[in-house]
Amino acid sequence: MMGKVSRTYHCPKKRLSSLLQFQFWFSHKIIFYEGRSFEGRHYECSGDCADMHSHFSRCNSIRVDSGCWVAYEKSNYSGYQYMLTRGKYPDHHRWSAFILSYNGNYRMKIFERSDFGGKMMELSDDCPNLQDRFHLRDISSCNVMEGYWILNEHPNYRGRQYFLRPGEYNKHSDWGSMSSTIGSVRRVIELKQTNQ
Repeated sequence: MMGKVSRTYHCPKKRLSSLLQFQFWFSHKIIFYEGRSFEGRHYECSGDCADMHSHFSRCNSIRVDSGCWVAYEKSNYSGYQYMLTRGKYPDHHRWSAFILSYNGNYRMKIFERSDFGGKMMELSDDCPNLQDRFHLRDISSCNVMEGYWILNEHPNYRGRQYFLRPGEYNKHSDWGSMSSTIGSVRRVIELKQTNQ
């Protein structure tokens, strides 16, 4: 199943501080540039990096040669997240547009309260509007049992996005959010860039 995802949150600070790679590919390579259009100092990376401050002070363009990456605004994999797939990103406004598609099992339980309390719903597919479907606006904890997921701050896959891999998230800050408000949820499938 293919689904187009509209452009999401843009990085106004042009600052990235940590990086995780997806495990779907064997080789990974990403290059960060301080200037727009791949100009200026650059840093080449082929693995996870919890703190990139020592390598560069700002990032205005990115080239992903291979692999799929999640870049974080803050060190230690926290703050806003940006999904980056193979391709060129000449400026920070293009860091979040992609298409999704994948074959695999997906299962996630979402909870109204922290530590898996309150109302619980189980998901196995995309949900463009949690309020309409479950009468649920806040997700304070979740258990991702299978697959990779993206939570969006607003309905219809808009706003800030949060990448979740399998595991337990006892509170919303565990996935990097300052708030428990989530408007939509989608599965991460094969990622394909749409901004070239």
